Amino acid sequence: MEIEIATIGGYEEVGRQMTAVRAGDDVVIFDMGLNLSQVLIHDNVETERMHSLDLIDMGAIPDDRIMSDLEGDVQAIVPTHGHLDHIGAISKLAHRYDAPVVATPFTIELVKQQIEGEQKFGVDNDLIKMDPGETMSIGDSGQVDLEFVNVTHSIIDAINPVLHTPEGAVVYGLDKRMDHTPVIGDPIDMERFREIGREGNGVLCYIEDCTNANKKGRTPSENVAREHLRDVLYSMEDYDGGIVATTFSSHIARVKSLVEFADDIGRQPVLLGRSMEKYSGTAERLDFVDFPTDLGMFGHRKSVDRTFKRIMNEGKENFLPVVTGHQGEPRAMLTRMARGETPYELDNGDKVVFSARVIPEPTNEGQRYQAEKLLGMQGARIYDDIHVSGHLCQEGHYEMLDALQPQNIVPAHQDLKGLSGYVNLCESEGYKMGRDLHVTRNGNLIQLVE
Repeated sequence: MEIEIATIGGYEEVGRQMTAVRAGDDVVIFDMGLNLSQVLIHDNVETERMHSLDLIDMGAIPDDRIMSDLEGDVQAIVPTHGHLDHIGAISKLAHRYDAPVVATPFTIELVKQQIEGEQKFGVDNDLIKMDPGETMSIGDSGQVDLEFVNVTHSIIDAINPVLHTPEGAVVYGLDKRMDHTPVIGDPIDMERFREIGREGNGVLCYIEDCTNANKKGRTPSENVAREHLRDVLYSMEDYDGGIVATTFSSHIARVKSLVEFADDIGRQPVLLGRSMEKYSGTAERLDFVDFPTDLGMFGHRKSVDRTFKRIMNEGKENFLPVVTGHQGEPRAMLTRMARGETPYELDNGDKVVFSARVIPEPTNEGQRYQAEKLLGMQGARIYDDIHVSGHLCQEGHYEMLDALQPQNIVPAHQDLKGLSGYVNLCESEGYKMGRDLHVTRNGNLIQLVE
């Protein structure tokens, strides 16, 4: 059976992930993502109103025109998890393919919301839920199966999909960390990865996320971030002024910790911002997390400002607002607070807790720098980098290679500089560029089996 891989997006940057794997006449697409930084550098861009071709020209979504070079029919579109760099282009591109979107329940719900907000295209693809550990048949040959293997990441319900073919398995390894003690959900299923490495013809190809491949050691568990956050917030228990926290809205485990520790130090937590309400509300509705019944979640600007007025009237010392804006996004809640555009007044000595790292990209770095400067000008004290990454560092990559023993490797999810550490690791394990280590770019085809 012929096996071919189209590296469509995410092979020159972190963002707009999209990969297609052809097994005989059957094609499976993994991820359809957005490169948010390409949107943020333009003022007041509303992607939901834009044509896909314009977004492709901006470099905001994958250029999927290479799909016409694949001789097969798309049988499924499979996003690995609910981050926008993996699902943000589904509403723009999925309607071109007569194929269902297959994902875990939380991811499907986020895809559904993305489609409902789309104003340019009608997206009628079926949405199929599949849980980690489950398998479904792909196409009519009876020779190709899709399996979801549970992984841990900075969002709940993440998986690594595996396409089982007669020539061996193709493992799509974006995005994960090796967390054996997660705050929410099950640990990464390393036992299953080791089994896949030993089964049948083994692993024909491993496509791997290289976000932290240049960092030594291993990525800590989310429990490490939880304890760091506990220590920081407990140290503020006697402070009688304002405390504000921000984190990734999609990071439900971190939001859960913030809500619990706020209560521990005698403050009422409240979640503020559209994406904060969206992700936490969805997770609670699907029973992934059990928040207190009186936890307020407000996304609309008017309701957020009403909440800020209430906090000012009843005393900042009684509340812990958890707000959007960890990257300094211009329209997010924390940036508005820093500019004095909300009823919440920051005073000298007030605490701002960033339970997130700056995404290492110039647009984010510039916005975050500006937001912190504005907060500092109002006298706020910054508590930074209370976080652990959702991606493997070098020792995690080594463990995955040891478990899977892949015949071919395709590094992804970085630019060439970011791939270098992973290429060095693979070469130290006997792989060779141009033979079985395929460093590629967006828009290329890799023929694995002819």
